[in-house]
Amino acid sequence: MSTISLILFFTYNLLLPFGSTSRSQAENSWSKEELKSANTAGDVKYLSGEEKDMIIYMNLVRMDGEKFFNTYFQDFVTRHNTKMQQYSNYNEVKISRTDKYYKSLEKDLKEVKGLPPFWPDEAMSWVARQHAKDMNSRNYAAHSSLDGKTVRDRIGNMYPRKACGENLAFGYAGGMDNICMLLLDKGVANLGHRKVILDTDYKFNFVGVSIQPHKGYKYCSVTDFVSLPR
Repeated sequence: MSTISLILFFTYNLLLPFGSTSRSQAENSWSKEELKSANTAGDVKYLSGEEKDMIIYMNLVRMDGEKFFNTYFQDFVTRHNTKMQQYSNYNEVKISRTDKYYKSLEKDLKEVKGLPPFWPDEAMSWVARQHAKDMNSRNYAAHSSLDGKTVRDRIGNMYPRKACGENLAFGYAGGMDNICMLLLDKGVANLGHRKVILDTDYKFNFVGVSIQPHKGYKYCSVTDFVSLPR
């Protein structure tokens, strides 16, 4: 398992996690109104169910970070560690509740309450999907494509001169696992993925997401963020 992270004004981050996901029973701790408010992508036709879940879970953590940590994130940690027991390097791949990344996430999420939700954007989702497909077909893992196009180039073709960012994750097929690992940011010193999801500085409000197969890591997800007038 390896991680690479780079954070700039246009925030680029890369994560290489490991696993799969299923729906969590933790949703019983959230009201129907909260879940409905988080489901901003519910009616769109261009995203899969797991891609919609990525937006839901990002919105729930922004809505109430402490409750997210105590519900969905705890479910995720338990499931992840149970799955990892089959591997000889379990101590490396498990999520320890005494680990500094776990503790820092717990601390950071206590401060998160009532942030505005992310809204899906079809053009941004197309941009994310093309990059995910390109990484699969050419078997690489990077923010810049092999022809030299950067995140700013790709998003700027759709929305010039807007603040933008990108999170990449590899190894997960499901929405909740992708978001929980990006929030944990284990091994990423600047916590760049977490900072983008919890952004308030750049006012990111629209996202494009895509989960695609990947030759090297089985799955990859791309989340592209942009700040647009509503």
